Amino acid sequence: MAILEVKNIEKHFGSTKVLEDVSFSLEEGNALAIIGSSGSGKTTLLRCLNFLEKPNSGSITVKDEVLFDASASEADWERNLRKKRLHFGMVFQSFNLFPQYTALENVTLAEKLLAKERPDFKQRKKEIFAEIDKHGEELLDQMGLSQRKGHYPHQLSGGQQQRVAIARALALKPDILCFDEPTSALDPELTGEVLKVIRGLAEQKTTMIIVTHEMAFARDVADQVIFMDQGVVVEQGDAKEVINNPKEERTKQFLTRYSQEN
Repeated sequence: MAILEVKNIEKHFGSTKVLEDVSFSLEEGNALAIIGSSGSGKTTLLRCLNFLEKPNSGSITVKDEVLFDASASEADWERNLRKKRLHFGMVFQSFNLFPQYTALENVTLAEKLLAKERPDFKQRKKEIFAEIDKHGEELLDQMGLSQRKGHYPHQLSGGQQQRVAIARALALKPDILCFDEPTSALDPELTGEVLKVIRGLAEQKTTMIIVTHEMAFARDVADQVIFMDQGVVVEQGDAKEVINNPKEERTKQFLTRYSQEN
């Protein structure tokens, strides 16, 4: 069953068309890798899915609920925007941790803010926050960071910061976890520890969309791959099939050039 349906998404910045007629679906428990050259629209697509950008046309459906339709009014777009975003967890290239908070505080912050809206919050504040802290500690332990929960971002390596960011994205239990080139800001020796975490999430059947420049990782971990070029989906299909035996000439050119550069 498809958990996500993206249909005919287009995005323009002025006269520049960044996404053109992008359509795909994602099955629950599957990992989708999006590959392509810089400027091909990969990050803009993720930002549209996370409602950080408003598409000019198309629709986005999660669990049979239409979250975006281009025919909707501006008021409809703004309505329940935060609720729509909760369907997606986002892990950015540059971590985006709050420097004034510890690893555990970064992980639990959003969950605690949302908890304040609960009708029983005033009566159960201490108990609710204790439950949230316990959940945050479990996520950090899952990331191999149980000994770092009291550390601030400047006290952590880049790989550790990115793993905190992954734990933070998981904290609100999103339907779909999105990664925007999660290793691009890391030194090569730190890349492996982050990819290992993502590989583990894939093995646990976490539904994920991963924008990545790690072709071997995309081939071995993802179920499906989309290759984008100049805002268009050129080729999509089984990850191993697309990367090992691409059908489209443009995909072949990209993968050949990529293998030569790396």
